[in-house]
Amino acid sequence: MITYTEHDSPLGSLILAATEGGMHGLYFAEHRHFKGTEGWQRDAQLPLLREAGAQLDAYFAGRRSDFDLPLAGHGTAFQQAVWQALCTIPFGQMLSYGQLAQQLGRPKAVRAVGAAIGRNPLSIIVPCHRVVGATRALTGYAGGLERKRSLLALEGITLGA
Repeated sequence: MITYTEHDSPLGSLILAATEGGMHGLYFAEHRHFKGTEGWQRDAQLPLLREAGAQLDAYFAGRRSDFDLPLAGHGTAFQQAVWQALCTIPFGQMLSYGQLAQQLGRPKAVRAVGAAIGRNPLSIIVPCHRVVGATRALTGYAGGLERKRSLLALEGITLGA
C-alpha cells in the first residue's frame, strides 16, 4: 500500500509517498515521470510523511543539508546504484553526468546514468539536482530546470543561463 500526502514548499506543492519500507516517492505536481496517486491512500498523519515534511521544511529554511529517512525507491539494480551514488554528493557540490558514471565504474554509460537520474522517484531527498552537464550546464530535471536552478541556489551554487 502506498500512502501519500501533499506538502507545500517554496517550489510548489510536493507529493510525498511512503510504503511500509520507507519513502516511496517525492514528486512535483508536474513531475515528468509521475503517474498520479490513483490507487494510493491519502494520510497526512502518517509519521514518516510528517517527518519527511519536517525535514524538507528545514532544508528549505537552510537548517538542514541532508535527509535522514528510510528510502524504498523502486527501480532496477542499475537505477538503485545510480541513486545511491547521488546520495554521496555533498550539499553544495555538483558532479557532471560523466563524473558520476566514472564514479560508478561505468565511464561509457553516461546516457544510462542520465536516464536513471531522470527516473529518480525521490527528488530533493536523493539529490539528482546536484548533477549537471560537463560544462556545468544546467541540464535535465524531471521537476523542471527552474526548480533545479532554485535547489542549487539554495545550496549556494549559481550557474549561468
